[in-house]
Amino acid sequence: MLLEDFGVPVPGETTLILAAVYAGAGRLNVWLVGLIGFLAAVAGDNIGFAIGHFGGRPLVERYGRYIFLTPERIDKATAFFQRHGGKIIVIARFIEGLRQANGIIAGMSGMHWAKFVAFNALGAALWVAVWTSVGYFSGNNINSIYHTATRYSTYLAIAVGVFLIVWIGRRVWRWRARRTQRAGADHS
Repeated sequence: MLLEDFGVPVPGETTLILAAVYAGAGRLNVWLVGLIGFLAAVAGDNIGFAIGHFGGRPLVERYGRYIFLTPERIDKATAFFQRHGGKIIVIARFIEGLRQANGIIAGMSGMHWAKFVAFNALGAALWVAVWTSVGYFSGNNINSIYHTATRYSTYLAIAVGVFLIVWIGRRVWRWRARRTQRAGADHS
C-alpha cells in the first residue's frame, strides 16, 4: 500500500482486503491489519506529496506517463486540486488511479503540507476502515461465501460465455456494416 500510494501501480487495495479476509478467518489480528494499512497509506501519500512538491511538474511530466499522467491530465488535476483542495484528498482515496496520484498532484499544486496531512489521514482512515471491514466480515463468512460461489459458478460461466458471444457477434456485425458502407461509398 505504501508503494501504491505514491504512484507505483501495485495492488495495495487488494492486499489490504486479503489481509482483512485472513483476519476474519482468524489468521491475523484485524486491528494490526488496520493500523499497518493506515500507516502505509499515509506514509505513501506523503512520499507522493514530496515527489510532487520537490520534483515538481518537470519530474512528473518526465515519468508520469508510466502511471498514465499526461500533461493534459496534470493540468486538469492541478486546477481541480486548487479549487477543491482537501475534499479531493479524502475522496481520491476511494478512486482507483486518483488514489495513486493524489499526493503527487497535491504537492505539485502547492497545497500546504499540514493541510494535506490532515485530509490525507482522514481519507486513509476511512478507506482502511471500509476495506478492512469488508475483508474482515467476508473472512468471518468465508465458508458460506465459498459454498454459494461454487454452487452458482456454472451459471456464472454460462452467463459470461453468452455475454462474450453476444459482444463478439456485435463487434463483427458492426465491422461488416462499416466495411459495407465504405465499399458502397467507394463505388459511388
